[in-house]
Amino acid sequence: MRASPLARYLLAAYALLIVYASLYPLAEWRDPGVSAFAFLGAAWPRYLTAFDLGANVLGYAPYGLLCALAVHPWLRGAKAVLLAALSGAVLALALEAAQSFLPARIASNVDLLANLAGAAAGGIAGVLLAPWLLQEGPLKRLRGWAFLPGADTDLGLTLLGLWLFAQLNPATLLFGTGDLRDLLAGAEGVEHGAELFISIEATTAAANLLAVTLLASLLLNADAPGRAICSVLLAAALVVKTLGFAILMRAEDAMAWLTPGAQQGLAAGLVLMLAALALPRTTRLALAAMLVMAATVLVNLAPPNPYLAAILKVWTPGHFLHFNGLTRLLSAAWPFAALAYLIYLASRRARER
Repeated sequence: MRASPLARYLLAAYALLIVYASLYPLAEWRDPGVSAFAFLGAAWPRYLTAFDLGANVLGYAPYGLLCALAVHPWLRGAKAVLLAALSGAVLALALEAAQSFLPARIASNVDLLANLAGAAAGGIAGVLLAPWLLQEGPLKRLRGWAFLPGADTDLGLTLLGLWLFAQLNPATLLFGTGDLRDLLAGAEGVEHGAELFISIEATTAAANLLAVTLLASLLLNADAPGRAICSVLLAAALVVKTLGFAILMRAEDAMAWLTPGAQQGLAAGLVLMLAALALPRTTRLALAAMLVMAATVLVNLAPPNPYLAAILKVWTPGHFLHFNGLTRLLSAAWPFAALAYLIYLASRRARER
């Protein structure tokens, strides 16, 4: 049995997400005047909250789990747990030291210990779950039945997982990834009437819905039920979007994303998806790439959302400030990664001819 490429891709992606979230907002770097590791010998913080401790443990638990899965079957048992814990500790130590140079962050020995505990707990879970996930479990059977074999497919599945994660950003249009304005210039689009915004939001949602489901269809076996699987993917994205609004904002705003434009985009996108999935593979690949580019241009030209503006004005990220920065970056970068992946698939297909 070989190691899982999907576990390795997910581990690499998650490690990068940890780095960005730990160093966000990556601004105003300065010399602290003491050793970057001085926090190791400092007294424990006077104020510790259950939220901070839990967030630091839970933040590194998936890292430990993915680390144990990534090295299976090369390392098993205590060795895999030790590797997950030690590598997580090294990563956390490096990031806590780097936080010493950021005025908006505070390096903490308690955070380091919590990160270590999370990585170790995740490693234990990974060791226990590895046979079930990677050998004879239902997820392994689903992977073999529904999706094409190979590391290329695993990379595509990783992209889809990151797309689902990006839906947690409450400030974007439905499925509206690729908005670079906050990252590059901070400029908003010119305000227009609600009717124009509804049309733009509907078009953006439909185009992105179709692009993502076409990308997903490229990963499926010929006999897999493509329409059903893509529908499940969309349902999962809507659940994530709803949970994101409920957790990051307020419970009563859980469905604030379901604006008139989003409703029209969902309806149109679903109809187009059902038809487009019947197209030949080469056509679906080219259409997905064009839709990714078109939707990205459109979302950067879209006016401000008149339906979410009032909610976002009073929204205070609080504990979720750095998490929100992470989802914003991922949402902005995702279509460019997806386009690169589609180009790679097209070039590989050309070489195989």
